[in-house]
Amino acid sequence: MPKSPRPGSITKALRADGVKVGDLDTSATPGYKGAKADGEKLLAERTQVLSDLQEMLYANGRSGDPRSVLLVLQGMDTAGKGGIVRHVIGSVDPQGVDHAAFGVPTAEEKRHHYLWRIRRKLPRGGQIGVFDRSHYEDVLVVRVHDLVAPEVWGKRYDEINKFEAKLVEAGTTIVKVAMFVSLDEQKKRLAQRLERPDKYWKFNPGDIDERAYWPAYQEAYQAMLDRTSTEQAPWHVIPADRKWYARLAVTELLIDALQRLELTWPKAQFDVAEQQRRLADA
Repeated sequence: MPKSPRPGSITKALRADGVKVGDLDTSATPGYKGAKADGEKLLAERTQVLSDLQEMLYANGRSGDPRSVLLVLQGMDTAGKGGIVRHVIGSVDPQGVDHAAFGVPTAEEKRHHYLWRIRRKLPRGGQIGVFDRSHYEDVLVVRVHDLVAPEVWGKRYDEINKFEAKLVEAGTTIVKVAMFVSLDEQKKRLAQRLERPDKYWKFNPGDIDERAYWPAYQEAYQAMLDRTSTEQAPWHVIPADRKWYARLAVTELLIDALQRLELTWPKAQFDVAEQQRRLADA
């Protein structure tokens, strides 16, 4: 049977400190040396650990605990964000998940501050919140496509850091994940979508156009990592050419975040013995 990674080995290996986006080996498996088959077996084991911890978080939320976990997923198209939602988050109790996918802002959202729509989707106490794309679109896409002036998006890094610091202070543990695939792997995944009628719905012709902007995206992602990876909300960089590894990595990050909460099962708010007697007589 595959052995679990040494505690914290994957989470430490994924920290964005000093990472250079342009030099990233997107097929690497930081913190894990096993083969794919062993990794998939390990993922099944660790998924159960995650599920148990998430149930405990949810139970505490039902008992009034305001703490939550927020998973922020950022990555170019085909990086595997949707797969993380389906295969990692999909393995836990959906009652304990608040999921939000942020696309192009609606007309209403454009009338507000860019963080307005983000605040409306923050996880409630006891929940794992998932942002499929996030407020970081406003220093990535906005920057790459010159949607606002540099003096506007340039101020957002510090603003985001302050926003996240307040979230952490209020009891939200933030797990930020930047997923990267190579251009070759992205091309392969886009081609697969065009070869399968059941995947046509996932294909966006604009994804091909975006490939020409990859150098600009590399600069934008590098600035994002450098400017917004903080002690209270650090970035984790996941090489995502190997889908099984990316899913294992996010699972480990969530397990680590939940374990650091040192959760226990909430105590009964009633006399257990009395209720046992009542049930026996019912």
